[in-house]
Amino acid sequence: MDHTTSLWIIQSILILALLYLAYVDWRSFRLPNAITLPLIFLGITINLVPDLRFVSASSAILGAALGYGSLWLLNAGYRLLKHRNGIGMGDAKLLAALGAWLGWGALPSILLIASIAGLLGGIAWLLLHRHRLHQAFPFGPFLAFAGIIELLWPQLIPTTILPRLI
Repeated sequence: MDHTTSLWIIQSILILALLYLAYVDWRSFRLPNAITLPLIFLGITINLVPDLRFVSASSAILGAALGYGSLWLLNAGYRLLKHRNGIGMGDAKLLAALGAWLGWGALPSILLIASIAGLLGGIAWLLLHRHRLHQAFPFGPFLAFAGIIELLWPQLIPTTILPRLI
């Protein structure tokens, strides 16, 4: 099998896994460890293979650590202020998986895309559910959506969107 076909198959598997996780989170407000944890280890493993990797192994490992750690810290700060969780740790594991696959450099774009999409989705959610502000809202589908965009169009934010905003 040639290099291009192998990469296409690997990207397709990642996209299918992200779509599945988005669906499950949207329906159940849960991101199962049975999918997110293997996705983290698979992302790091793929990036150890020179012919298949998306980023260097060190970028993948750092991406997994920063992906999880950033949302863990955000939640810890929220918990200190509000005495309850603000984001699920499944979201942190999903961001860790995206960092493991796409490297630490992709995390800012993923978080930006997911946050903007989540904000727009949250406004729609509030309008549809009659402004119930304390109702839970899944963030995983927006992380998955952002991960797919970053996988398929990795330079979208830095080359297309940011220059128009600055």
